[in-house]
Amino acid sequence: MKHYTVAFAGNPNTGKSTLFNLLTGLRQHTGNWAGKTVISAEGEFTHNNRVYKAIDLPGTYSLYSNSADEEAARDYIIFEQPDVTLVVLDATSLERNLNLALQVLEITGRAVVCINLIDEARKFGIDINLKAISKRLGVPVVAISARNKIGIDALLDQVERVATGAFTSKPLQITYNDEIEQGIAQLVPMIEGVIGSKYPARWIALRLMDGDDSLLTSLKANMDPKSTSNAKEVVGHGVTACH
Repeated sequence: MKHYTVAFAGNPNTGKSTLFNLLTGLRQHTGNWAGKTVISAEGEFTHNNRVYKAIDLPGTYSLYSNSADEEAARDYIIFEQPDVTLVVLDATSLERNLNLALQVLEITGRAVVCINLIDEARKFGIDINLKAISKRLGVPVVAISARNKIGIDALLDQVERVATGAFTSKPLQITYNDEIEQGIAQLVPMIEGVIGSKYPARWIALRLMDGDDSLLTSLKANMDPKSTSNAKEVVGHGVTACH
C-alpha cells in the first residue's frame, strides 16, 4: 500500500489543527523541528484504502522567515516536498488568509485549498464561489467545517486526486513589476545551475532578492556540498538584482 505525505499549512486560528486532529485521532505524536524549539506534530489517516502521513506545520501568516515558525513551515514545503500541501483558510477572513495560499502556490502546485469555518461564514451571509476561486488559483478548493465534520470526504477526495496525480494543477503565478521580473530572469538560470530543478527557482530568486539570509542557510544545508561554493555568487547577484 502506497503512502502519501500531506502537510497542513494555515494561519493561526483557522481550524488547521482541529482538522488535523479530526483526521488523525490518536494516531499522532509530537516533537520539535530539527534545530528549533518549534513544536511539530505528525499523524496518520486513511482514505479509500490509501494511507497518508499528516504533518501539522506551525500556524503562520506567511513563509517569509520572519520567525522560527515560518522558517520551519517554509523549509518543510520546499525541501521535504510533500505529496500535497493542504492550505487551510478561514472562510470569514479569506482576503487575509489567501496571502499564505498564494505563497504556497509560488512554491508548489501540489496543493489543495481548504476553506474551513464555512458554517460561520454562512451565518454572516458570506457566499463563497468555490469554482471561481479554484479556477483562479489553479488547484482544488473545498469548503468544510472541521468542527461539525462537514465536507470532509469531499476534501479527502481532492487530496487523493492531487496526491495520485489524477489532478493536474495549473497554479496561479503572480507577475511582478518589470524591475523584479528582470531580476528573476537573471537569477533563475543561475539558481538552477547551482541546485538544479528540484527546488522552486523562481520563488528562491524572489527571496534572495529580498535578502532572505535564512533561506540561504537552509539551501546550503540541503545542497550537494560541491555546489555550496557557487552559492555566494548567486547570492551576490540576488542582492544586486533589483539595484
